[in-house]
Amino acid sequence: IISIDKVYEGDLCTVSVTITRNNLGENEKAGLVHAPRFPFPKLEAWWVALGTKEGKIISIDKVTSPNKVVEHKIKFLAPRKGQYEFDLHVLSNAYIGFDKKDSVELTTLDASTLPEYKIHPDDAELDDEPTLFEEMMNANIEDDSDSDEEEDSDDESEEEGIRELSAAEKKKQELQNARKKAASAAGDDSDSDDDEVEEVYTEK
Repeated sequence: IISIDKVYEGDLCTVSVTITRNNLGENEKAGLVHAPRFPFPKLEAWWVALGTKEGKIISIDKVTSPNKVVEHKIKFLAPRKGQYEFDLHVLSNAYIGFDKKDSVELTTLDASTLPEYKIHPDDAELDDEPTLFEEMMNANIEDDSDSDEEEDSDDESEEEGIRELSAAEKKKQELQNARKKAASAAGDDSDSDDDEVEEVYTEK
């Protein structure tokens, strides 16, 4: 059956198909197909197809649920204004004589007869408000800008610290250089003394 009384062209139609296994008890499920001469085990399934009288297939689905009662829904868009008759086929993949064919009638109305849809001003204003995704993106952008500012401030403080250390290092280097010069001068004097001693020993 079609679940809507009045259908307009372009509407989403739903055909509900119910398959009931009368030989099963409550909460009982269908087992393997009884086919002792079949070369391998086979599960029971049903093919549900909806088509036009001209042979055009609208929908075809395989239903494999083993439950006692199985409900399957076929959804399609309503065609243009007019009266239509569709063929509904429910076919067993295992047993002969279980196939079922039914007719589905549908009358679609002209969509132009529907009242004009007007957007409420409050709803129109909602379109201007940012979505949740946009709010999250904006928050991420703000966080990135804050982190960039913090990094810039850290870089500036590090540069200032380097400038102060460079001045101190310059003084330290000057002291080290002065000490090295004094040490080298003292070393030259000791070398000259040793030379004099060697010359004295050689004269004797």
